[in-house]
Amino acid sequence: MRNFEEERRRLVERLRAQGVGSEEVLAALGRVKRHFFVPQHLAEQAYADYPLPIGEGQTISAPHIVALMCTYLELRRGEKVLEIGAGSGYHAAVVAELVGEEGQVYSVERVEWLAEFARANLRRAGYTQASEGVVRGDGTLGLPEHAPYDKISVACAAPDVPPPLLEQLRAGGRMVIPIGKFMQTLYLVKKEKGKEKERERQEGREEVVRERKCSVVFVPLVGRYGFREED
Repeated sequence: MRNFEEERRRLVERLRAQGVGSEEVLAALGRVKRHFFVPQHLAEQAYADYPLPIGEGQTISAPHIVALMCTYLELRRGEKVLEIGAGSGYHAAVVAELVGEEGQVYSVERVEWLAEFARANLRRAGYTQASEGVVRGDGTLGLPEHAPYDKISVACAAPDVPPPLLEQLRAGGRMVIPIGKFMQTLYLVKKEKGKEKERERQEGREEVVRERKCSVVFVPLVGRYGFREED
């Protein structure tokens, strides 16, 4: 019988040795049972540091990518986070660990059965609050009914930052998003508060800063402000 706890510990130690992720994020990865979030026939590969297929051409991201994205976001307890691309629910589980029970995680998934798969996996792993936040919809439109969000994590590649997501990010908030069609660049997008720009804040024109982080490969973000399904 496989010792998943030991495999998870070794994964975290490998990432720590490589300098990937903050200590808070690595601790969260060490608590999330990734084998709950992969298809059963791939469970023996759950703690390998590479993406795995979950159906419909979608994947569960490699642990190091999840660690990097969560680190760039600087997630804090009590924050409200929007995730685009629920997939199997793994990323939402790590986010839930970091924002705690006093925080809230919402996830938008385009594929209906994957949304249910994510809900079931999150419930099984004990993240009931995150499971209730999974909805089916066009991720490029965000989830305006719960905005503004402290942080937004986009787990699929867009041609550019969808305007609705930027609108739903609070002043001072952070977003991570891969941009590009094939090989993409992961960007950290910061919506600056603008210390002496009170008028701009009142008019909703906060300054936006983009930082290039690293090269990545993600499935495309399909929707109104994303790619077309046939692209």
